[in-house]
Amino acid sequence: MPQRAAKRKVTLDEYESGKVPKSSLSSGDLDRLRELKGVGVVEKNDHCVLTARTITGVLELSRIRLVLRPKFPIAGNRLIDWLSYANGQNSTTDEALRNWPLGEDGYAGLVPAALLYECRLLLRRGLRRDYVRRHRVDTTLRGRLNVEAQATRCFGAVDQLHVDAFEYEDGGWENLVCGAALAAAAEQVSDPLLKHQLASTARDFPASLRVPDALPLLARARYSVLNDHYRSAHAWARMVLGGGGPNDLLNPYGFAAQGLLLKLDDLWESVVRRMTVDAAATVGGRRAQDAGDRILTLGRHGNRIPHFPPDVLLSFAPPAAPPGTTPYLAVDAKYKNYAEKEVSPADRHQLLTYIAGYTDPDNPVALVVHPDPKGPSDHQLEIRGPRGLVGRILVLGLDTRTDPKTAAEPLRRAVADFAASMAAVTKP
Repeated sequence: MPQRAAKRKVTLDEYESGKVPKSSLSSGDLDRLRELKGVGVVEKNDHCVLTARTITGVLELSRIRLVLRPKFPIAGNRLIDWLSYANGQNSTTDEALRNWPLGEDGYAGLVPAALLYECRLLLRRGLRRDYVRRHRVDTTLRGRLNVEAQATRCFGAVDQLHVDAFEYEDGGWENLVCGAALAAAAEQVSDPLLKHQLASTARDFPASLRVPDALPLLARARYSVLNDHYRSAHAWARMVLGGGGPNDLLNPYGFAAQGLLLKLDDLWESVVRRMTVDAAATVGGRRAQDAGDRILTLGRHGNRIPHFPPDVLLSFAPPAAPPGTTPYLAVDAKYKNYAEKEVSPADRHQLLTYIAGYTDPDNPVALVVHPDPKGPSDHQLEIRGPRGLVGRILVLGLDTRTDPKTAAEPLRRAVADFAASMAAVTKP
């Protein structure tokens, strides 16, 4: 059997453009790229201009392999920690997984590797067994007779009985989902060793579940003390199967689109959201989610009254606080290198709106949190006008070279300082 010709590799960094001959893109490829909205497409006479946006990863098209690289990445040996943190998991202690090399699949290879690691842990522990309903044709009655099937399929024969029986086996939904995800990942990764490991491990799980049927099972997942140890494997399975990761970190097409794509700006927002809420909880704060905790836009055409939310809005209201006296702190996550360049006018205007709408006039401050691969950094912008101080924007850079909990220390200090300052102001 002749082997298929290797696909041409096209590499684009975030927000960069490249030319691709029209002959390299089928009409289906163009439709998928436009639907994806992560890559801009402009058709010229004999070529197409592809422009990468905020999605990174690998996309397999009919004739080319499109590699979308991050312009401002989290180091490969740390990304698995940050993904786990955003996913609500504890960081893995497996050094082989932590140091997984970024090959041709780039970041996309880390998610199947994480799935493989968690599924191997399940196998070492022993797959959960439960009573699974099975329909079979037998010569003896073991279980419950399926009267409808017996009447419509056997036409009165008594030597073959349609029965429904419950067998104690490992074919429960928890294991079926893992098997489907491992099989899907094995078909798509390009690294030969990882492909072999995924396929080999998939054979140790029940394989009777089709990939499209796995996501509905995950959507209805319920966990107890009996199956709680499956959570981590199922979290990675959601990513591989195309159901989105935590807060839809992965593009919803996933491997169903013959590629695994990651939005690092969404990952950063999810990480900062968890860091900020955890930091507030240690000093008596919480995430503000009530209907009254919003900046609203009134007077628009139609009946819509949209609100203007920051990425995270913290509330530090004491018990039985009178209306209108709640101290708020707005925190915005920006996937930008604000350690080396100025905060953009649009972002300054955005933060000043949060300051005007949420903060106390005596302490008009908001936070911008960005990744900094060179180490923790911070500086403060002070905006003044003819009437004096308008607001202060504290710009925090978190060290992406370390684990998320360590990197969050500057943010924890900033939140604690704000809570202490507001407590001093409101103290009788």
